[in-house]
Amino acid sequence: MTAKIRTVLFDLDGTIIDTNELIIESFLHALQGIVPEGFGREHIIPSMGLPLVTQLQQFSGREQVDDLARSYREYNLLRHDEMVTLFPGVGEVVPKLHAAGIRLGIVTTKMKPSTERALKLLGIYDYMGAIVTLDDVEHAKPHPEPVLKAIEALGADPETTIMVGDSKVDIESARNAGAIPVGVAWSLKGEGILKDAGAAHIIQEMDQLLTICGLER
Repeated sequence: MTAKIRTVLFDLDGTIIDTNELIIESFLHALQGIVPEGFGREHIIPSMGLPLVTQLQQFSGREQVDDLARSYREYNLLRHDEMVTLFPGVGEVVPKLHAAGIRLGIVTTKMKPSTERALKLLGIYDYMGAIVTLDDVEHAKPHPEPVLKAIEALGADPETTIMVGDSKVDIESARNAGAIPVGVAWSLKGEGILKDAGAAHIIQEMDQLLTICGLER
């Protein structure tokens, strides 16, 4: 990699914030009596990262899912603060990147209120110079719009920007925007899917980002 990395964008759920079990439980709650017996986490995991409504339409086979989305969000909010945590290393690496002058941002398919709530709860909100949520875009990931919007908000350049994510849509959105896609090995979907989608790097631990950004050898 020639150009020095100046900007790091993060997906939220499954990448820097461990909401995996909360998400799975919220789906199972909302879809009770809607999906066939035997529907479980293995059906939910592959589509995590897509917008909520898209997932609910897929799982329920219904076009109109407002009631299911409402049920999901009510449960999610109720259990949120007790069930979300930062992945290991995030609380240390984010301040280091920020202190080194790296511009930071969030690019997520979550809605703004729940995104800001999680970032504030876990103490990393103030490090983020740009937060692009589902509410801020016309086209969600894998479209390049969310990543490009964050890059623009930070006055950054795609070629010196990495986008860190745990799903195929993160990697594709980064590639489509001309940024450098980085996958996380702790993705529930597995490293293979991220490599196949075109991740330039897969990090096993959060502090490997410091090396990629040229801050530590």
